[in-house]
Amino acid sequence: MAFESIPGVGEKTADALAELDDPETALNQGDVLTLMEAPGISEGRAAAIARGAIRKRHDDPGGLLATTQARDLYESILRLLQERAVTTYAEKRLKTLYPATAASRIEEVRATVDDALDREPTPELRDALADVAPLDSPSGLRVRERCLATTDAERYAAAREAVPELSAEVVDDGHDIEELARSYATVIVLDEAFAGGDFTGDVRVLPDAVGSPEAVVPERLLAFFAENRETLLAAARVHRAGGLEPPLDLDALTDGLSRVDEDGTIVGDAELERLATAVDDLDAAVGTAESVANDHLRDAIKERDVTIEGQDFLSLVEQGARVDSLLARELDDAFDAALQKAHDHLVDSLDLTGHEAELADHIFGGEPTFPVSRRDDAVSRLNTELTGSRDRRSAELKADLADELAALKTPAEKLVRNALELDVELAIAAFAQDFNCTMPAFVDAADGVDADGSEGETESSGRPGFAIEGGRSPILDVDFAAVEPVDYTVEGVTLLSGVNSGGKTSLLDLVGLIVIAAQMGLPVPAEQVRLSRFSELHYYAKSQGTLDAGAFESTLQEFGDLVAGAEGRLVLVDELESITEPGASAKLIAGILEALDQQQTTAVFVSHLAREIREAADIDVAVDGIEAEGLVDGELQVNRSPVKEHLARSTPELIVEKLATDDDGTFYQSLLEKF
Repeated sequence: MAFESIPGVGEKTADALAELDDPETALNQGDVLTLMEAPGISEGRAAAIARGAIRKRHDDPGGLLATTQARDLYESILRLLQERAVTTYAEKRLKTLYPATAASRIEEVRATVDDALDREPTPELRDALADVAPLDSPSGLRVRERCLATTDAERYAAAREAVPELSAEVVDDGHDIEELARSYATVIVLDEAFAGGDFTGDVRVLPDAVGSPEAVVPERLLAFFAENRETLLAAARVHRAGGLEPPLDLDALTDGLSRVDEDGTIVGDAELERLATAVDDLDAAVGTAESVANDHLRDAIKERDVTIEGQDFLSLVEQGARVDSLLARELDDAFDAALQKAHDHLVDSLDLTGHEAELADHIFGGEPTFPVSRRDDAVSRLNTELTGSRDRRSAELKADLADELAALKTPAEKLVRNALELDVELAIAAFAQDFNCTMPAFVDAADGVDADGSEGETESSGRPGFAIEGGRSPILDVDFAAVEPVDYTVEGVTLLSGVNSGGKTSLLDLVGLIVIAAQMGLPVPAEQVRLSRFSELHYYAKSQGTLDAGAFESTLQEFGDLVAGAEGRLVLVDELESITEPGASAKLIAGILEALDQQQTTAVFVSHLAREIREAADIDVAVDGIEAEGLVDGELQVNRSPVKEHLARSTPELIVEKLATDDDGTFYQSLLEKF
């Protein structure tokens, strides 16, 4: 893939993506977390790159979110989805969902959503997902008991690059290899010329080792499983709890993970544990053995009466004898017994066997002395023997376990990805459940949208539009259960009238939110929705006060660009009249509606000047109304669903009507007649 062909990706970003191990897979899968590992790529940038790659794949021009208000609605939907995700991965992955204009992308997401809606986000699943994260690639691994050796400089350089976990050494001859074998448990020689050589120690001639590094460094694979143990076990729990078909044998995976701890050490092998314990406890055990021997001698000396005739003593001194010689003569049996006790203690405490026990026999010995002391050279030889045996045993077990786990690595990666993708689906499922969502139905622009939202029962104008039944906004500042459902259908250009606080702005928000969610491929918060696939959404919020001349001119230019744009757009405008004087506003809005009506554009303009706009327009402008049913205890009682072809009464008219009804005078009645 040519990275610079992705929308929004330049040369610098393309170079950063090229440093990833497998950037194309990350781009195809929308893996935001992996993309974030590229140098200089932030979370927001990674999500934008992933969306750009998706757009390129579907030849999707994008651009539905044409205004700040539209983009804010998109962020609201995204936030509602992310709040229902458990893993960080799912939060980031959801950001690759965007409102598309290409049918293929919408259908691609809808296929995923169809599966998601069959999911049940149970507490058990969510608990298991809490421990799932993208897999880590271990770094900085060093294996110190093994080394590579070669006489060739180029082979040495290749070895250092291919197997950085091991030390690599340049040697001249077999003597150098022998020297290395004294320092390392295993020496791997890369030169075939040394095959058949007679070496002391564990020396292996493996000319192909650089080409198959896993064979000489099984720790590389084990480190992957060890470092990702908790995530892999959690992913296995997710598959069991979610009833997912695992890509591998979960029992085999669990068994393999039980045999390696978090730092990659093999566990569960009795012989390896014996050797490791012996190496760790050797110094302490030798010290204790010394104490055992000396305690025995001390007791023997205390209990023994030693008598030396003067002539014997003089003869010994003249011969240069020391007191040790006197002890040897008088306590020879006791000294031998003390050494035997020290040896037995050392063998028993370290569980030494065979040759190890023979080496232990040399640690205490020689001429009788008191106190008894160890022979450090003998201790060192035993330590070397035990350490070498431990390392060789560990290497054998690691190689065996790595052979077993090698076949599980790729499916284990899929196991975790399945769990993470399940979290994405569960977030969508929770969103659909929490807001009583349904999948919307898209209709061709030529078919239009029937006035009652159902197919074939009423005539349609054949213009793009939407039909919403039982829609409820999830972004209102009230509990969702308390939100009143709304029905609304629009084709072409329409004025929406209604009382203050009747829900006109909330209805525009709902329409925009449903259109955005639908073109993201998501379910929408309504009982039923039919809509066209729009090319752009232009949503203009209510202006805060009259604009000055410069701002007014800029706003008019913006609408000039709008009416000159492409077909198939949805335009939502909230009280545009507030930008200037009411009389001028009515004429301006009428002109904008006339221009939009000439295109295949759907528009809803909220306005308190519906009557004036309709009178100023040269076309028959549809007017819908959110009707207040009356005042009860000073509170408006409103039917939130707009009435088609109805100019809603204003709040002042309702108040005057109530006063006229309650009062016998003519004043309020005369005021009412003005409306």
